Amino acid sequence: MTLKEKIALCEGKNFWETKDFPAYGIPSMFMCDGPHGLRKQESRGDHVGVHDSRPATCFPSAVTTACSWDQELLGQIGAAIAAEAADQGVGVFLGPGVNIKRNPLCGRNFEYFSEDPYLAGKLAASFIKNAQKKGIGTCVKHFACNNQEYRRLNSDSILDERTLREIYLTPFEIAVREGKPKTVMCAYNKINGTYCSDHKELLTGILREEWGFDGLVMTDWSAMHDRVAGFRAGCDLNMPGGSNYMAREVLDAVARGELDEADIDRSAARVIKMVREAAEALKNKVPCDYDAHNELARIAAEQSAVLLKNEDHILPLKKEQKIAIVGKMAKDIRYQGAGSSHINPTKLVQPIEVLGEGVRVEEADVAVVLTGLPPEYEGEGFDRDHMMMPAEEVKLIEEVAAKNPNTVVVLFCGAPVETPWADKVKAILYMGLPGQAGAEALKNLLYGVANPSGKLAETWPLKYSDCPSASYYPQRDGQYREGIYVGYRYYDKANVDVRWKFGYGLSYTEFAYADPVLDGETVSVTVTNTGSYAGAEIVQLYVAPPQDGIHRPLRELKRFAKVHLQPGESKTVRFELDERCFAVWDDGWKVPSGRYTILVGGQPDQLLVAGTIDKVGQTVAIPSWQPGSWYEKPQGAPSLEQWEQMLGRKYQPHVPQKGQFTMNDALADMKDHSLVMRVMYWNVRRKITRGLQPGTAVYRMLAESSVTNPLRSMQIFSGLRPSFFHGLLAMANGRFFHGLKLLLKRD
Repeated sequence: MTLKEKIALCEGKNFWETKDFPAYGIPSMFMCDGPHGLRKQESRGDHVGVHDSRPATCFPSAVTTACSWDQELLGQIGAAIAAEAADQGVGVFLGPGVNIKRNPLCGRNFEYFSEDPYLAGKLAASFIKNAQKKGIGTCVKHFACNNQEYRRLNSDSILDERTLREIYLTPFEIAVREGKPKTVMCAYNKINGTYCSDHKELLTGILREEWGFDGLVMTDWSAMHDRVAGFRAGCDLNMPGGSNYMAREVLDAVARGELDEADIDRSAARVIKMVREAAEALKNKVPCDYDAHNELARIAAEQSAVLLKNEDHILPLKKEQKIAIVGKMAKDIRYQGAGSSHINPTKLVQPIEVLGEGVRVEEADVAVVLTGLPPEYEGEGFDRDHMMMPAEEVKLIEEVAAKNPNTVVVLFCGAPVETPWADKVKAILYMGLPGQAGAEALKNLLYGVANPSGKLAETWPLKYSDCPSASYYPQRDGQYREGIYVGYRYYDKANVDVRWKFGYGLSYTEFAYADPVLDGETVSVTVTNTGSYAGAEIVQLYVAPPQDGIHRPLRELKRFAKVHLQPGESKTVRFELDERCFAVWDDGWKVPSGRYTILVGGQPDQLLVAGTIDKVGQTVAIPSWQPGSWYEKPQGAPSLEQWEQMLGRKYQPHVPQKGQFTMNDALADMKDHSLVMRVMYWNVRRKITRGLQPGTAVYRMLAESSVTNPLRSMQIFSGLRPSFFHGLLAMANGRFFHGLKLLLKRD
């Protein structure tokens, strides 16, 4: 292949396909979104789910399946999505997403598993491993530190190395080492000043050399910053295609000796390997059982539901009881999130169809309120404004509870919400976003055909202000001031009361724990179902590290298992620990000397001590800034000054300035400084939202993201000539006639 052809191969052909080169025996490959089901668009492509896609099974979103804590179940879902990908001619599907839930307001949290890196990584690894068994590829995303939707295409995630390694890279590390995904998607944002697409340490040093990844790195759609730097870093495939973005600059860089052609050869070889493996996997057409996948979606929703409250054992309901079914979601269930993961389901049944109309609230033995967050409250491209439910939904719950003391609330939402009404109702069942079979799963759960066995994969604070990052999230740059104290790691150490803890969940039956034993570094405990219903229990193991050295959380999840037990049945669960269970990052993984306590159990407040392990490890020095700092005794939010001391440098925020605008700035940055950009801002916003209903999730996503995307991303997405955008940029910087000349230029 010529150099020009190799560069072209490393950019997509269009929105969803790679380029084919028949003369060299290189086929094209189709890919599509797929964290919890396929979104294959075969005509006009887009990234936001506005246009129709082929029907596919809509499985529960990751926010839901994570609550199953069931690696086998996630593997079954991954295999099912891969089977549908093969049926629909898709070589790689884009998922799973393993980004940490750093703050409950991130609009895309419903696509991610957990606030805990170990749980997220293990679930993702099983999903990937089983999905890829027959050759279809997965794409773990978004690598890395993509934890806000606001300004996600040009934000800078600023954090210290320890936090990066222990919290934000760990789920990717587990997914890559154990799952071995064929592809990894680099995120939009910068990490400590370097865009992920340009980040050689991230994409080559850590991902490939340290973790052993041997697959392909693709950009998130329009995430490429500098293709020259991208080739050097090991970013192989620029998506979407069609813009020929920076192809000329890459050619010139090779000619000048600034870029080694071998870097391009490596990326091209990875593209060829990926598409040829996909072509081989798609050779033999195998019938796909969509009905069986609908059943799996139902089972997944049942296994993932979390029973948060069940006063007086009001659940399960009895067939002879008179039930009132209340709430808009009875007729319009919220079963998936908005944005690029939006799926056109093969089937969809509404709760009212399986539960019936019911009776009036005053006449009912039990009133069931179906409520939660409407789609416009959370979605890709924008973050939530607050953690509250809509006022009318809270009012509905309180009015029903006032009329009927036996009120059950079923929550459909992709993230925690404030629940000031929780003490006024008898039971709360959290369904998350349960997928296309959510209504059938709900009926089975309410009536005891299925027993809730999920446990929360993230903490539910009492109120948003309790979250350590609440006062500085989100800003243009992600200021990771709280460091390693994310989720339960913070709430535990700061002794902050929460509504429901990470790892919490009830059942219709009861479980008893006995005989916790620590033998060397093998831990065992016996679990017995002491109730009258068959059920599943999630056994959790935490390591409580010493607190007299470098600052550490009070406890950290290191192992878990889900066991299914009949009434009266007992099982002994065993866990093997390794050095990583005790390690911190200090220019490498090191185990500080000291006494470690091993805790096991099924509820975060009822853990048993299995024993202690005395480690004669390495010396990890206490940083000079630690004594007396927020990180030693976290409470509330860390100050900017405390964070800078921990970070070891001053934080310099990006301030857009006329005369210094670059292709990394957006219309929203420039509109107040330039009449041309102000006109462009309103024209783009109006054009891209034409025909959409204001206030909807899709409208919010397009309205907000279209004008906050940097100019380079607009160029990639639009396919318009580079001189058009460089002309606009010159005008914004006050060089009107030079800009006009560029606008009129033909590339």
